[in-house]
Amino acid sequence: MLKHKYTSTLFLCTTIFLFSVSFAFSQTPKDSTAAVNDSIKKANFLNRLGNGFFPTKFLDIDLRYLVKFNQYEGLRSGLGGQTSNEFSDKYRINAYLVYGFVDKKSKYSIGGGVRVAPKTNTWINLSYTDDLQETGSTQFILDKRFFQFFEPRLLNIDLFHKHITTKLSVEHEISPKLLTETQFSTSNISPTYSYNFIANNSIYHTFEISLAKIAFQYNPFDKFDVKGNKQTLVKSGFPKFTLQYTKSFKDVFGADFNFSKVDFRTIQKFNHKNNANTLLTFTAGFAHGDTPLTHLYHAYPNNIRKETILQRFSVAGINSFETMFFNEFFSDKFTTFIVKHYFSPFKITERYQPQLVLISRYALGNMSNIDRHQNLDFNTLDKGYTETGFEINKLLFGFGLSATYRYGAYHLPKEEDNIAVKFTFNITL
Repeated sequence: MLKHKYTSTLFLCTTIFLFSVSFAFSQTPKDSTAAVNDSIKKANFLNRLGNGFFPTKFLDIDLRYLVKFNQYEGLRSGLGGQTSNEFSDKYRINAYLVYGFVDKKSKYSIGGGVRVAPKTNTWINLSYTDDLQETGSTQFILDKRFFQFFEPRLLNIDLFHKHITTKLSVEHEISPKLLTETQFSTSNISPTYSYNFIANNSIYHTFEISLAKIAFQYNPFDKFDVKGNKQTLVKSGFPKFTLQYTKSFKDVFGADFNFSKVDFRTIQKFNHKNNANTLLTFTAGFAHGDTPLTHLYHAYPNNIRKETILQRFSVAGINSFETMFFNEFFSDKFTTFIVKHYFSPFKITERYQPQLVLISRYALGNMSNIDRHQNLDFNTLDKGYTETGFEINKLLFGFGLSATYRYGAYHLPKEEDNIAVKFTFNITL
């Protein structure tokens, strides 16, 4: 019941907020010059809003931290933000503070950065974070801003680990099409669930990890507009490539494990007539060494363990496996391939244009020495996981419907357990 109340509240707040933004920019300007200035301000405002920030003069309020919900913290609410370019284009400060109403604990982060080379947009950043992270959720560090007004997977996640992390990072643009980031971090990890990891002839429940990461984002077909010394992206091209290497060092700052990881992703998009397109996403990861479950892979499941289809009714994710149950699979080597075909929108009216999307997802993975991970029962993806389905998006206020079917090697005996019916939520500013 709490999840349904949360979804309704968030939807109402989002609708009111977007209506207010739309109303604020709908006023008629007094002259053509004012119209041009108003248009520039509107574009800048929506661009920053689309990146997850509500801009003020000296502070950009980070909308990600206002209201969230998950199975461990329950309602999670707080404030966050970072200084704007009007405050300084050489220095920045960022922070957030949130509170979980079920675990009754606060989480926070504080950090800052200094730009040492404007031409290559090179920043050196330092941060300290005391928060939770979803177990198995390997992230590409160059995915700087993945923002949605509504993040559907968060509702059902229950497997988190606490981490206290100190991090030093360097952001650098080799060119506008080739971005890099290097990170060095030390973390104190404490799973919130019953879990032991066997390594070095010892059993660990809590542990220390020291990491070095380097990531490259290559977008060879992006197009930029050059004005003075500033380059602005005018067209996002495909394919896009991301490569990331992670190395953990034992005995560095008291760290417990040696392991390494390689992660790769490519995204290709084919545009067709009448605004139809096909989107392909290929992701792969490989971990070697003494890697605890917290830093392995789970293929982004998005299905809760309830008896009936209606009890499992929630909101579909963007690239998640809708019929895969949470904590059902973990891997130390895996690959996923997702195909989405977006048909031309149904032009019922000028504003009301629902869109049909056909989706097929495939995941393959395995794990060496699975018996090292104790107190948790899970499967591997060595037989290949397949699901297919469709979405009808933007039926009402950004909401739509999806249906997905699980088949193949991991098809379940009870037929309705292979079916996931959910809301979708898509909104474009």
